[in-house]
Amino acid sequence: MPEPLNIVFAGTPDFAAASLQALLETEHKVIAVYTQPDRPAGRGRKLTPSPVKQLALEHGIEVRQPLSLRDPEAQEGLAALAPDLMVVVAYGLLLPKAVLETPRLGCINVHASLLPRWRGAAPIHRALLAGDSETGVTIMQMDEGLDTGDMLLKASCPILADDTSATLHDRLATIGARALVDSLAGIRDGSIARESQDDSLATYAHKLEKQEGDLDWQQPAEQLARQVRGLSPWPVAFTRLGEEILRIWAAEALDSPSHGLPGTIVAADRNGIQVACGEGVLRLSKLQLPGGKALEAAAMLNARRESFSIGTRLGNA
Repeated sequence: MPEPLNIVFAGTPDFAAASLQALLETEHKVIAVYTQPDRPAGRGRKLTPSPVKQLALEHGIEVRQPLSLRDPEAQEGLAALAPDLMVVVAYGLLLPKAVLETPRLGCINVHASLLPRWRGAAPIHRALLAGDSETGVTIMQMDEGLDTGDMLLKASCPILADDTSATLHDRLATIGARALVDSLAGIRDGSIARESQDDSLATYAHKLEKQEGDLDWQQPAEQLARQVRGLSPWPVAFTRLGEEILRIWAAEALDSPSHGLPGTIVAADRNGIQVACGEGVLRLSKLQLPGGKALEAAAMLNARRESFSIGTRLGNA
């Protein structure tokens, strides 16, 4: 029987923790975990360990948190572990050439898109924002480029009509963990097929900016609905309601003609607040005003019906 692999794992958020948990359930040995330094979180801004660190400590695995892997001392420390393989999942630090070449079998990455479709920091959100019908996970052999390495294994899934970045994130975390485990046998014995990426098909998934949440009511309702879903739970779509910022947590495009200027409330009932768009109507079903909780439309109307009367204009008009 083949020897288990000695694996170094590098990752930080919940998405990465799913892959680490899957590795811990195999015959392979996770000999060390690399993760981002603890960050302030919550109202008290208390230093909080990453989900990956918490999971590693629960299993008695050594945790390392270098500020950079360009540091010679950090590179020497990795080399001393003599890993067979390094698995990288949403780690957050660049891996220089010296690190990529340290493990006997190199470094592999669990990337949340069907490469080369979305390279970069926010592939889940960008797939939703672009209206893609399908996405997935690619297990990739890492090189010095940004998500440019050879593809080892792909696992796809449809993007559902009601998916948000949160629901898609959780589904892809599970798919990615399973694909990672499925790839290990072929990586260990060298039988896994490597496929080069077609750079001409690549799109860069830029990091999200808060300002991307600002809804432009001149746009079609379908596009705005994607914007709401793609930016939930962060940074959350928003518009102006008079002098207030109104955050939109859930919305859907209706097959209704748009009667009224874009941004005008054309109907409001317990099912939602309907807003005319450049094309079609967007029904807002979960909203949040400053200082308050996110509320379903019925509760928001009970609290502030006068703010959502028919004819009210939203946005910067």
